[in-house]
Amino acid sequence: MADGARVICRSDELDEAGQGVRFEVEFRGERASAFVVRYEGHPHAYLNRCSHVAMELDWQPGAFFDLERRDLICSTHGAAYSASSGKCRGGPCAGRPLIKLAVEDRDGFIVLKETSNG
Repeated sequence: MADGARVICRSDELDEAGQGVRFEVEFRGERASAFVVRYEGHPHAYLNRCSHVAMELDWQPGAFFDLERRDLICSTHGAAYSASSGKCRGGPCAGRPLIKLAVEDRDGFIVLKETSNG
């Protein structure tokens, strides 16, 4: 894309509070796992890294939601995060949020906006 944005997937690949789509980003000079989910009608993307201990959240590729399909949950530690903001909602994350990435739904695609990630 001309503005430096990158296509992650088609919009129709994300069902409301359903399976997420994994992808990779550069974060602090290294390749890092990330994911995008749809929640409350909007795409939300995060580094796939629990803020408690830097382990991937999903217990199977793309499985990020808890049983109620409300929160994102770390399959290893049980830390719960708001799907729309990444804020810690409980468990060992002790108030530390997920690292949110800027995405948008554009022309039928989920697009990662170019960001600086210190």
